[in-house]
Amino acid sequence: MKQRVSSVSAAAIRAAIRGEVELIVPLDEVERTHQAEALTWIDSGAPLCRTAKPATPPKHLVSYFAVVDGDNILLVDHKSAQLWLPPGGHVEPGEHPRETVVRELFEELKVRPKHEIAEPLMLTCTTTVGLTAGHTDVSLWYLVRADGTSSVEFDREEFAGVQWFEFADVPLHRSDPHIGRFLAKLACARKCIDFRVYEPKTG
Repeated sequence: MKQRVSSVSAAAIRAAIRGEVELIVPLDEVERTHQAEALTWIDSGAPLCRTAKPATPPKHLVSYFAVVDGDNILLVDHKSAQLWLPPGGHVEPGEHPRETVVRELFEELKVRPKHEIAEPLMLTCTTTVGLTAGHTDVSLWYLVRADGTSSVEFDREEFAGVQWFEFADVPLHRSDPHIGRFLAKLACARKCIDFRVYEPKTG
């Protein structure tokens, strides 16, 4: 049984989560709306973390982490969602979302990050599909840099497989509905710090 988080710690974690959301500079009106909704939800005092599977409470916090190497992203073939998704997991009570990234990265891919996890790049509010459809994931999208030439272990109970995709080849029709927007935002962020810019294939 997990140790119960004190009210002081719970308040501190809620404040830290709010801080993560406030750090995000929205890409567009969709993200501005999602950010405002997330802040209102956090300030309402509602539970933020999933406490029971599959979806209690029906709205809860998730840490996504986009594992990237150059112009490639690692996606997992998620059995429950039946989509190609970035790895990620539910934020546990008393846990900072960046701690979730480190924990889930090892649990799902047996990888330890070689750099500090920085602030999230994006936030989305999404109604889930697949075998556990109907609840809302409030997702913070983090970035993890990795070596795409290394072999990848993965949780075979949760994923049917994993695959590196060039950004332009990500299966948008069978992925998170916001992944195209995430890649666009990543391209903007990389351009601002003089990285090579993602350019989708045409034709």
